[in-house]
Amino acid sequence: MALAIHSIGSDIPVLAQSEAARPKTVTAEHPDRQVQSNVPQGKLTNGVFADSKLFPATRRDYTVYVPAQYRDDQPANLMVFMDGKNYANPRGAFRVPIVLDNLIAEQAIPVTVAVFVNPGTVPAEKPGAKDRSNRSFEYDSMGDRYARFLVDEFLPVALQGLNVSNDPSRRAVCGISSGGICAFTAAWEKPDQFGKVISHIGSFTNIRGGWAYPGLVRKTKGNPKSIKVYLQEGKDDLNNLFGNWPLANRDLAASLQFAGYPYKLVMTEGGHSGKFGGQELPDAIRWLWSEDAESTVIPDPGTKPQWQPHPDAVANDSVPKGTLRAMPQWESTVFPGMVRDWWVYVPAQYKSDQPAALMVFRDGQRMSDVNGRWRVPIVFDNLIARGDMPPTIAVFLNPGHDKTKPRQRNKSSNRGFEYDSLGDRYAQFLTDEILAKVESDFNISQDPQLRAIGGSSSGAICAFTVAWQRPDRFGKVYSSVGSFTNLRGGNVYPALVRKTEPKPIRVYMADTSGDVDNQFGSWPWANQRMASALDYMGYDIRFDWAEGYGHNADYGGSRFPEAMKWLWRTEVHQPNIDTSGDLRGDLTLLNLLIPGEQWETVATELGFADAPCADAEGNFYFSDMKAPAVYRISAADGSRQVIAEESISGMEFGNDGRLYGCQGAQNRVIAIDVTSGAVDVIATGVKPNDMAISADGTIYITETRDHQITRINSESGEHEHVDTGITRPNGIALSRDGGTLAVSDSGGQHTWTFRVRADGSLDGKMPTMTMRLPIDPNGEFQFNQPPPYVAASRGDGMAVDKAGRYYVTSAVGVQIFDPTGRLCGVLPKPDADQPLTSCTLAGVDGDYLYVTNGTTIYRRKLTIEK
Repeated sequence: MALAIHSIGSDIPVLAQSEAARPKTVTAEHPDRQVQSNVPQGKLTNGVFADSKLFPATRRDYTVYVPAQYRDDQPANLMVFMDGKNYANPRGAFRVPIVLDNLIAEQAIPVTVAVFVNPGTVPAEKPGAKDRSNRSFEYDSMGDRYARFLVDEFLPVALQGLNVSNDPSRRAVCGISSGGICAFTAAWEKPDQFGKVISHIGSFTNIRGGWAYPGLVRKTKGNPKSIKVYLQEGKDDLNNLFGNWPLANRDLAASLQFAGYPYKLVMTEGGHSGKFGGQELPDAIRWLWSEDAESTVIPDPGTKPQWQPHPDAVANDSVPKGTLRAMPQWESTVFPGMVRDWWVYVPAQYKSDQPAALMVFRDGQRMSDVNGRWRVPIVFDNLIARGDMPPTIAVFLNPGHDKTKPRQRNKSSNRGFEYDSLGDRYAQFLTDEILAKVESDFNISQDPQLRAIGGSSSGAICAFTVAWQRPDRFGKVYSSVGSFTNLRGGNVYPALVRKTEPKPIRVYMADTSGDVDNQFGSWPWANQRMASALDYMGYDIRFDWAEGYGHNADYGGSRFPEAMKWLWRTEVHQPNIDTSGDLRGDLTLLNLLIPGEQWETVATELGFADAPCADAEGNFYFSDMKAPAVYRISAADGSRQVIAEESISGMEFGNDGRLYGCQGAQNRVIAIDVTSGAVDVIATGVKPNDMAISADGTIYITETRDHQITRINSESGEHEHVDTGITRPNGIALSRDGGTLAVSDSGGQHTWTFRVRADGSLDGKMPTMTMRLPIDPNGEFQFNQPPPYVAASRGDGMAVDKAGRYYVTSAVGVQIFDPTGRLCGVLPKPDADQPLTSCTLAGVDGDYLYVTNGTTIYRRKLTIEK
């Protein structure tokens, strides 16, 4: 068969689909979208809902459609539409009232009441502040909060006086984009309330964790939820910081098919708009309510083509041969009780006085077999002799096996745990044990760009995990049929890649349309999502693809020599950054980070740095809490000067020009005259950790140990508690307009936001920013489960930039959120071994991010506004 080989940089390959899943072009206006003179029209009634406890302080408009055929004594069907205004608009893309009028009149669907509900808005009360959209928090969040809002709070009000069926098979939810995943989530969480879903260009991506749905759906095989799902997706939909919409929707469709759900996937022309979904809507609604509706069936594309070795995988008598050395069986301390066989290949060109390159292979026995599919020693002999790769020491490692147990079918008992688990355990084993031994025997380069790691299937995700955790040790990755699936949480990688500062890793990937599709995931879709993520973030990535084949070494082995030539090429990669898929308000890291700009040291050898802030001129201030001293670093010339000899955990300038500070150890808040160094006590009887100051001089402090937020009158010193209940409130910051207060929780998983009212009190408390958590190395790594995460984010000091981003320091680095609370990305800690306590924006233009990182302060220039 002819191979369809694609490399990232052109197009991501797309699986062959059944006719039902291929892009569909609609040319004529559907008659059911047009007003018919002989069709009775339903009645539309508008309302406002502003009494939610689940989404406090929000207000939303809604409209209820009651068809002309509705009767009080006959329960009607129900459809609930998110982003209701768009669906109800008679001149918009969907025109739902017109469509329902026509379909009900034709008796194509039952009599159906429709509710069109808009997302919530938090109206501003502080003078000068703007209303804040709550759409993403409501629609994109996983869990049952929005479903409970619909069922327990909103629908009883909207449907008051109407006779609507309680049978979930007669109740549907529908939405577009984030509203699409919201509709699916509502039915997923409450299938006893909603049995039907329509999703238009649904955001099954990583806006707030929706990437996880394919894995969750597959786990219900054998006991699927009573949900019928219609998916419409445009072939040219978005590819941005949150994910690749076409791939995400196809991945979800494949999972629905695997798990046995009734579903329909309609791929149309177009991108991220309602145009094509609207054209298809009459047919979608017909399918949804039809008892005879047929599901999409995507056929198995697997094949078994004849295999032929690559010419460079055939031994050449004229080429010098390296040696393959069997090493003594290794018993690990990182994986106690596990033993493994391993081998080392030494090329004929190796010279002990010249550092050699290094490549480490998982499943080493298969990779080193000169009669197998990979034939690595032969390939290396040929490529090294020709100069297509440097002289390279190869290490072939088998997975570990419990030395107390007999082998079953020659399988290693610890393979899945070692290879599929996320985190740094295998990287630690490799660097501290195996490579320590290899480096004692051979002269190995320490340059990560001369060190590669590779594998197939679970060995491939293991290779990527090692480089991801230790890019300082490995700069190249080889992956064939990689298991970026939910064996042990590896399906998170595309989401992590898109929201993490790019790492200096070159990645080769190979997969085929016939790769495995099982309870853990679809390998073809998983690999395409992974390759798309790497490409979007500007990685040096090549993805070779073919139709057919299966989960084996046939295709990867046939391409292996070409993969090695590409992986070891000397060409310097120039990232091709394309953010055209990012919508207005999508604050991708790619537009924030400046190529070539890295962290630079500002101050070092400090006792403990904290309380960073800046004045109006951009001068940077911080406290060395152990000195104790408060310092100013000039934005003009970088000179450092002591302002006061005080130990302060949080500082901020007030409008009066004084520098206010938290002194929890002394139970007080102080103000410092930065010219004279004079200190005034502002308030006593409090235990402040960090602070934020409003334009009118109101001080908000976190009292971490007392789990409360306190408001202080800066003139009188009077104070009162304005919130309690956050586990460990820590960092605190006001939005640029002063209308929103954000508070990090060092003991929890969220950063919380509040509405600041006109009188300075707080309401509208919601956990709108979900923090990325570190993996717990001591936790239990279970099969077919996400890795164990530490429960506490250690969210600490925070800052807000001119574009409205929130920067929150944490255990994993600086986490950056947009004004609506969506995670934009994470910048790892400059010094991973030191605590990251706080951050601020400073410099003449406010475009330097300063962080206090234990005994050192770093800064980095950013593009705040583009």
